[in-house]
Amino acid sequence: MQNIYLDNSATTRVLPEVIKAMVQAMETEYGNPSSLHGIGVAAERLLQAARNNIASLLGVPAGEIFFTSGGTEANNWAITGAARQRKSRGKHLITTQIEHASVLASFQYLEQEGFRVTYLPVNEEGLVSTGDLQAALSNDTILVSVMQVNNEVGTIQPVNEIGSLVRKLAPQALFHVDAVQAFGKIPVKPQQWNVDLLTVSAHKIHGPKGVGALYIRKGVVIAPLLVGGEQEGKLRAGTENVPGIVGFGEAAKAASQRFEDVTLLQELGTLLREGLGRITGCHVNGSLTDGVPYVVNTWFEGVDRGEVLLHMLEERGLYVSTGSACHSRRDDPSHVLKAMGKKDEALYGAVRLSLSPFNTPAEIEQAVEIMAAVVAEYRDFKGGF
Repeated sequence: MQNIYLDNSATTRVLPEVIKAMVQAMETEYGNPSSLHGIGVAAERLLQAARNNIASLLGVPAGEIFFTSGGTEANNWAITGAARQRKSRGKHLITTQIEHASVLASFQYLEQEGFRVTYLPVNEEGLVSTGDLQAALSNDTILVSVMQVNNEVGTIQPVNEIGSLVRKLAPQALFHVDAVQAFGKIPVKPQQWNVDLLTVSAHKIHGPKGVGALYIRKGVVIAPLLVGGEQEGKLRAGTENVPGIVGFGEAAKAASQRFEDVTLLQELGTLLREGLGRITGCHVNGSLTDGVPYVVNTWFEGVDRGEVLLHMLEERGLYVSTGSACHSRRDDPSHVLKAMGKKDEALYGAVRLSLSPFNTPAEIEQAVEIMAAVVAEYRDFKGGF
């Protein structure tokens, strides 16, 4: 039985060229990039090359990219660092109800420090209203954080319009974007979108786990999260994970080359949606017009337990998820789907299928066949629908 991996929003298979570059960094260019001797200088050059690759994909200067241990650290740093640095200007923060856990937890932590947070609602498709944002902005607002692509349902937020509103109506506020699920897959343009802080991660684009980066626009000052060293422009202490960063750079370079075939994921996504649509009682959580093609959150009438469906699919060799991998072992339903107003089977029975450019049309067709058979088996066991 051939496995079909459709959980690429959780993590991706590391590319062979990424592994090769990382091994070389560990075996032959293993120096500490802060060391003054030749081996250390060679490691520093590797860091700079990776920084250049990531900056190029974002269209920003390399000096505005700061490496972290992943997207979670970058989100924590951006949010808590910005709020603490600017608290003398105000104590009002804005985010949405459907952000990644690392964003929501950061805001909840800041509430304990006396900050006031507005959590913007979303509609049934997972979209934020710019009208709600406009009403929430005030002279006391110092930070707005909105993700570009939702990790569970794939909805694309209007970050360009949001950035313009923040700059116009609350120029004292910083604008942070969690672009982890967008970077390397669809265009991300922080300079054009008035973004001050932006989070990216390696393992969502076929790079290694445990490495990410934070874009900090020139002139923006945020408090450091880690102290005790002068690495990363004296902003992020700790010896850099050179092999991981090298792998991130290689993955970013490969992603930039894949942009030449932008229709591939669209074709795979269309094939998947059309195939699932032929299954009686199939529905989609999210937006058909304002969503990425590579994330499909779906549910079926008569299927009330997504985790049961997941394991039945796994037995047939199809790997999907019930939502964010960060909360996959918890029994409580998705906060994203709850915020979208979903109930019953749409809330408890949903599964997420997420694609990569390395999936094939044949895999998608086989996945649809497996899904149809498993859903029918589930319904038979439950006595129909």
